[in-house]
Amino acid sequence: MSPETWESFFLGEVGAAAALGGLLFVAVSINVAKIIEVPGLADRALQSLLILLSLLTIAALMLLPQQSPLAMGIETVAVVAVTMVGGTLLGFRGLRRSEAAHRGHFLWSIVSFEVVFLVCLVGGVILFAGDPVGLYWLAIGMCLGLVKAVSDAWIFLVEINR
Repeated sequence: MSPETWESFFLGEVGAAAALGGLLFVAVSINVAKIIEVPGLADRALQSLLILLSLLTIAALMLLPQQSPLAMGIETVAVVAVTMVGGTLLGFRGLRRSEAAHRGHFLWSIVSFEVVFLVCLVGGVILFAGDPVGLYWLAIGMCLGLVKAVSDAWIFLVEINR
């Protein structure tokens, strides 16, 4: 189970994150007036874009040739740490700005964001310890991140118009 055998997975993740990033950007662009009208929703949209940017960055870094699990772990932990700080701040800022009727949705968004990146963080720490098993944790976290991003894109493209 060498890191090189994961190349196809990470290539797929790069493509999926880039495509979903484009979809999310279009969804936000189409509905920007409505997004700005709902307090806190712009922060949530930015958090969603941050998820995809982070997944794209991690996947691209994992494609660098001849890396040790330690190097992959350092890269993963660094990207996840920055993402978690920025995304958590955006999430709580959006929660504070949101109307009381929408706070449950904002809170759920924060929790799901944290779960995605905690799983990725576990993968990064295991890789940092030199064990390539961390790639499985990272893969699970990244797949969860894509699910979160698709869910957010649906909200910004469809649900906002209901």
